[in-house]
Amino acid sequence: MAKILVYNNDNNRMETYYRGENEAMPYNNGRTLTVREFRGSSKSPTLWTTKRTMQAWNTQRYLFGSAIPVGFAFKRPWEGGHSAQSQHYAGVAFDVGQTWTNAKRATLRNSAKASGVWSYVEPVSLTPTWVHFDKRSLSSACASRWFSSNKTW
Repeated sequence: MAKILVYNNDNNRMETYYRGENEAMPYNNGRTLTVREFRGSSKSPTLWTTKRTMQAWNTQRYLFGSAIPVGFAFKRPWEGGHSAQSQHYAGVAFDVGQTWTNAKRATLRNSAKASGVWSYVEPVSLTPTWVHFDKRSLSSACASRWFSSNKTW
């Protein structure tokens, strides 16, 4: 059972949900994103995201028109993966399509760019074997010097 914190951008409040690994993420339409997919390899008992991120996922999934395999979305800073400015730490990024062909990833990447729902879609030169898109609201999710000394939260 995961504790999921969702920042509701509409009312400026945090919401708390408790969901099993095979249940849909809060605000997810059609069970297209489970807690397990969102979590990926993270061992955290608490996950977090925003309502707008979940709504962007719903729109992307609808526009793409078929299942999108999610490698992971959420990751805490000390669980590895990306730089200290990763949007995965804020729970607003997705790495998807790792099992697909280059052509299918290109179709998804183009769909994500055209959708207008993502703040950033990473170019193929940076993520050639997956597609990364996120719903960042600022240039950086966190400051690297803060995370290097605060690994207990």
